[in-house]
Amino acid sequence: MTGPDTGLRPRRALVSVTDKAGLVPFVRALRERDVEILSTGGTARHLKDAGIPVCEVSEFTGSPEILGGRVKTLHPKIHGGILAVRDNPAHQADMEANGIRPIDLVVVNLYAFEQAAAKPGLGRAEVVEEIDIGGPCLIRAAAKNARHVAVVTSPTQYEPLLAELTRLDGVISESTRYGLACAAFERTARYDAAIAAWFAAHDSGPAPATVEAPSVGRSDFPDRLELAWDKVQDLRYGENPHQAAALYRDRAASGPSVATAEFLSGKELSYNNILDLESALALAREFDEPTVVVVKHNNPCGVGSAPTLAAAFWKAYEGDPVSAYGGVLAFNRFIDLETVDALACPDHFFEAVIAPDCDPEAVHVLTQRVKWGRKCRLLRTGRWPARAAAAAGPVDLRAIVGGVVAQTRDVSLFADGALKPVTRPPTADEERDLLFAWKVAKHVKSNALVLAHQGTVVGVGAGQMSRVDSAYIAVRKAGDRARGAVMASDAFFPFPDALQVAIDAGVRAVIHPGGSIRDAEVIETARRHDVAVLLTGQRHFRH
Repeated sequence: MTGPDTGLRPRRALVSVTDKAGLVPFVRALRERDVEILSTGGTARHLKDAGIPVCEVSEFTGSPEILGGRVKTLHPKIHGGILAVRDNPAHQADMEANGIRPIDLVVVNLYAFEQAAAKPGLGRAEVVEEIDIGGPCLIRAAAKNARHVAVVTSPTQYEPLLAELTRLDGVISESTRYGLACAAFERTARYDAAIAAWFAAHDSGPAPATVEAPSVGRSDFPDRLELAWDKVQDLRYGENPHQAAALYRDRAASGPSVATAEFLSGKELSYNNILDLESALALAREFDEPTVVVVKHNNPCGVGSAPTLAAAFWKAYEGDPVSAYGGVLAFNRFIDLETVDALACPDHFFEAVIAPDCDPEAVHVLTQRVKWGRKCRLLRTGRWPARAAAAAGPVDLRAIVGGVVAQTRDVSLFADGALKPVTRPPTADEERDLLFAWKVAKHVKSNALVLAHQGTVVGVGAGQMSRVDSAYIAVRKAGDRARGAVMASDAFFPFPDALQVAIDAGVRAVIHPGGSIRDAEVIETARRHDVAVLLTGQRHFRH
């Protein structure tokens, strides 16, 4: 943009929107300024029903809507009226020769593709039908010609634009037009990215014959990855006070998540709260029975399963009360009064709580009974699907300097048909605790060792460079509770040493992937001490 800021006095507007929030008062205000309104289909009917005079696009162009409405604005009299450079003599001559009249204002928002794509059970043809063609064309044309045309792509822009028209006596400034153009291109970029991502995720055709499939199966990663999210809010700071941070949300996101959860009460979420809540939520969703997860510094320090949520809370808390102080909680059930009664104690302190839902009276108890409860962030995700459905979703992305790495989510627990005992079979109680501990270990930073007993995590060794060090930490945390407990290891034992640490502490059963060149030596160590060993055939590194 160069030269003085020149104003645009709109005389003709094209209005075609899916989201009709606030549309009638906005268009009525334009008509009061003698702006002619062109419109299409449902938008035209909506405005006429409100008593606003409208010229149908088909009348303006002299061409009917065809193909069931797929083609209506794709016409030279529309795009010529938008794209014409007003001070270009050749453009003016073409307009006069073809009966094209200028369009100064384009008000368009797009078919709700992102919402349609997120609906469960919607067929491919139905989702594809929600791809807007004319809308992005109109938006891009108007944004390209921002020197002469203003483009409005969201109901949130109506009020500021009307305020400017009032302030500038019916004129839209050049700076505003270019700001609207920037927002317009951002919108079409997000829209196209959502469509491309959906097609990539739903490409069920065969892999090209010339491409060798990777060992884990055909790669579904596109050659070009376009990423677009909407900012939810700025955060106070990042991991540390000297780092800036913000929270973004995928428009197509559906199902329970921290990004889409409803904030019920408490202080503003921090960057670290969000990461810890994400980890706690992912682990809580692994369980079908009532389960509570305590996470501290992105590792679970307490997990408990029980017939009631209140009992599960006490199991989780008592697994490591010292570490639980200042942690975050995830519940996989509705928080009732009995549960919040256990939670809301003066000697407890939790930074944040996330659950499918919460009794309104329980919210009142938490925020009024204890001083820390007023600050505790409380989030409601809504109903959770079954575990298998919960684990599915888009790929995991992690930023590196200059790019990102992408991977499919770690969904399954075991390799198909691989779960088997290689020493004595575990007892029913041991097997139940082994599967419990295995789910937890999947969510602990590697090298990960988890000790559990009777549906309670009693010791965790996380994030150590040596598996032996993880073993020492886990048994020290467990203390006397290690006797009779079980242990889960996220990866195989390269040597018997870490296993021996657990055996010496009283561990009676172990679950791990197997696959070490020293498996026979490790298995023999367990057999000598009458320790049950289950192999899963699948590791769960978490870096």
